[in-house]
Amino acid sequence: MNAATGLIVGRFNPPHLGHSHMIEWAAARCDQLVVFVNTRVRELVPGHLRAQWLAELHPDVTVVEVAHDLDTNFADESLWAKWMELFRSKWPHPTGPHVVFSSDPYVDELARRLGAEAVVVDPERRAVPISATMIRESPADHLDKLAPSARAWVESNLL
Repeated sequence: MNAATGLIVGRFNPPHLGHSHMIEWAAARCDQLVVFVNTRVRELVPGHLRAQWLAELHPDVTVVEVAHDLDTNFADESLWAKWMELFRSKWPHPTGPHVVFSSDPYVDELARRLGAEAVVVDPERRAVPISATMIRESPADHLDKLAPSARAWVESNLL
């Protein structure tokens, strides 16, 4: 696969080496990759920092902070419409995305609504066995799975 444009959507709260694995894997398979960092007020790690860290870690990728106050009840069709409107308003290219990458199964419906192909990357998280939930629940146990900038922030703010 070599798609023109790819998209990854996530909270990256906080960004970890598994996220970097997925971003690098996806970037190698498309001409341009966009990473949407979904942010809300009062999240554990401020959204602007998460977007900054990912942009620094992946300088060949377009990282876009997507601030919102939307729920994630995807059984609600009107909520889906709001999400699609938000994502389209933040999309930085004239066409695409052509592929949506994720390690989660929700990617199928998101890709369908964007008219893109869905690609699930390492859903069992074998390449880098970590999740942001694991880090939030026990930050001290997973410092080795964080990029240096995120690790320093976690050590200063969560330990």
